[in-house]
Amino acid sequence: MPKKRGLRLRVSVGAVLALVLAGCTPVPSPDANDNRPLVVTTFTVIADMVEQVGGDRVRVESITRVGSEIHGYEPTPGDLLRADGADLIIDNGLGLEAWFEQFLSNIDVPRVVASEGIEPIAITGSESNAPNPHAWMSPLAAERYITNIRDALIELDPAGKTEFTQRADDYIAELRLVADELRAAVEQLPDSRRALVTCEGAFSYLARDLGLDEAYIWPVNAEQQATPKRVAATIDFVRERDVPAVFCETTVASDPMQQVSESTGAPLAGLLFVDSLSEPDGPVPDYLTLLRYDIDLIISGLLS
Repeated sequence: MPKKRGLRLRVSVGAVLALVLAGCTPVPSPDANDNRPLVVTTFTVIADMVEQVGGDRVRVESITRVGSEIHGYEPTPGDLLRADGADLIIDNGLGLEAWFEQFLSNIDVPRVVASEGIEPIAITGSESNAPNPHAWMSPLAAERYITNIRDALIELDPAGKTEFTQRADDYIAELRLVADELRAAVEQLPDSRRALVTCEGAFSYLARDLGLDEAYIWPVNAEQQATPKRVAATIDFVRERDVPAVFCETTVASDPMQQVSESTGAPLAGLLFVDSLSEPDGPVPDYLTLLRYDIDLIISGLLS
């Protein structure tokens, strides 16, 4: 897919390059011998999806690194240069990447929104009826991500259509298998224990799929929303439902949930992966493993 570059872009990226050189910020050097199209994603979960569908026909890079908090991420000059070298950018959408629209205004690269076509769940208590952006946490909703990625890659590399289609079909079959596994896992829980309490409201789609009641300290974004009122409401929920365990996410501070745990006696049973995979040798090197890891941890905690 050829990219068009205007004067505005050349000036913008040139200015950024000056900043990079002045600050000695390292920028990855592309392999001159690798002619595969480069797909840049906003975070590691989508990068893994693209790799699964694209196989060896594409190169994939994530703007945010393992362990990054995606909502409030602050792009670096190196991020801008890397994205400018891409043939395609894929983001989540649904308001997840608050920084992304401004980021995108500085480059001229085709963009695809992975969540396009998903029926969003509104954030509970949001005056603006804003959508909850964490749709990928539902393996059923993730099917839409995969079909959108497949279609984008076919447009990018039409010669790979057969391979992309087959890999997407195989991956969707795995997603459905995982969805069945997650439902079977929740069947172990008595009805009285089907309550998921987390720091962030990142599990609304998964809770809907699995019939879990959901409570959280803040709906979306970051831990600065952990107000005394929100913490108190979460404490009340845990006490009223006699919730046996609570959880937090790996990319945010767990201190507010520690307060809930200390006030209720419900242990903080572990940290769940949502916005980021782990390193390749860590517990969740890919998206399907992330889903399985999280539900295993949730079930273990709620059965304790």
